[in-house]
Amino acid sequence: MFCYFTFIWTMFYQKTMQNRHFLFITLLTLLSTIFVVSSANADQNKSSEDKNNKKILIVYYSRTGNTDFIAKQIHEQIGGDVIKLETVEPYPEQYRATTIQARKELEADFRPALKNQIDNIADYDLVFIGSPNWWGTMSMPIRTFLYSYDLSGKTIALFITHEGSGLGRCMDDLKKFIPNATILDGIAIRGGSVQNSQKQIQEWLTNIDIR
Repeated sequence: MFCYFTFIWTMFYQKTMQNRHFLFITLLTLLSTIFVVSSANADQNKSSEDKNNKKILIVYYSRTGNTDFIAKQIHEQIGGDVIKLETVEPYPEQYRATTIQARKELEADFRPALKNQIDNIADYDLVFIGSPNWWGTMSMPIRTFLYSYDLSGKTIALFITHEGSGLGRCMDDLKKFIPNATILDGIAIRGGSVQNSQKQIQEWLTNIDIR
C-alpha cells in the first residue's frame, strides 16, 4: 500500500512540475511577444512623430473647386494649416474668358494681387502648393505667392489639377522660383477624376515619405 501511495505521489509531483514548467514557458513566451509588439509600436510611433514634427502648410489657388478638393484630401490625411489664396480681382466666371486673361497675364508676367497675407511663413517646414495648370504652368495667383514669400530651405510638394496637360512645366518653373528649397515629386490629377482621387493621393503621400 505504501508503495502504491508513493507511486501516486511521485506521478502527481512529476505532473505538477511539468505543468509548472509548461506555465513558465507559456508566460515567458507571452512576455517576449508583448515586448516585441511594444518595441515595434514604439518604433512606428517614433517614425510617425519624426514625420509629424514638421509644421505643415497647405496653400493653394482653386477657381473651379478641383484643386480645393485635393487640398482638403491632403489635409484630412496629414493635417497642417490650410490657406486658400484669393485674388483681389476675381477671374471671369466663364472658362474661356479666364483662359484668355490667364494667357495675357502669363505673357506679361503679371502678378495678380492677393487678399491673403501670411505673416508666419517662416514657421513652416513643409509646404504643399496646389494650383490648376494654366497654359502648361502654375496659375498666376500661385506665381504671385511664390514671388511674395521666401521659401528657401523648406520642403515643397506640388499638386496640380488639369484637363490633359498633366504637370506640364510646373515642376521646372517651381524649381526656378525656389532653387534653394527641397522639391519633392509632384502630382497631377485630372479635374474630372478628383472625386475618386483619394487612393492616388494616399499613394503619392506615401511615395514622397509624408504619410
